[in-house]
Amino acid sequence: MAEGWDPLVVSLYRGAIGLLFVLAWLAIRRHGSGLGSRRLWFWSTLAGVGVAGNFALYFVSIAEGSVAVAATLMYCAPVFVYLVSFTLKLERPTPRKWAAMVLVMLGIVLLTRIHETGAGDVTWLGASAGLLAGLCYAAFIFGFKYASAHGSPQAILVIAFAVLVAILVWLADGDQALDVLSTPKRPLFLILGVLGAGISFILYVVGLKYTAPAVASIVAMIEPVSASLFGVLLLHETLVGLQLLGMALILVTVTVLSASSRAP
Repeated sequence: MAEGWDPLVVSLYRGAIGLLFVLAWLAIRRHGSGLGSRRLWFWSTLAGVGVAGNFALYFVSIAEGSVAVAATLMYCAPVFVYLVSFTLKLERPTPRKWAAMVLVMLGIVLLTRIHETGAGDVTWLGASAGLLAGLCYAAFIFGFKYASAHGSPQAILVIAFAVLVAILVWLADGDQALDVLSTPKRPLFLILGVLGAGISFILYVVGLKYTAPAVASIVAMIEPVSASLFGVLLLHETLVGLQLLGMALILVTVTVLSASSRAP
């Protein structure tokens, strides 16, 4: 993106390569796919809309801010899951949960430095895109959860990634998308798709079968921390003291909230 590639084009290729991987997974394990179920298609399509928004908005947030801020804001997804669960009466609100959400909001303010006029490199668009990426990821979580009752994980991911590609093909710059096929930067797009969508989603789904939800939520905290370290070490991004405090508030609060949750 630093060389001018549109975040939507980057997201499109990430999703398209991921689609190839999950198609291969479905071809290997076709039994019990559930592809004949209308409910599977409905919830998987919702998951696809969610993951399309997540991929695209995450890269917009990076382009308008930094890897560290974008990754941490996206990690707020469990908070959105709670809010939806409260609305649908799937989860009972408690003072502890509301207090946790307040702490997350405080962490967001400190991390993005939106309380300081002109401070930092994070724009309002970057902060908003990061939070919306988390909201879209919450939609993916709900879609995947309800679809899983009607079919296999690989079938759900095939539909979801197909929806993602269909949406981003329509939204992305067509000329630039074609230019990717001849650019010397093709290996970067390939690596991003293989590691950022193909292998990672398959390992994530398989890992959930053998990991308790509490443990999974704690392990998930590695993502924004490792992304932040990559941003600092490889992209020469910087975080000031209050931003580090905000990041810590978000990571610790969301992890504790997820570990103690009975929500979907």
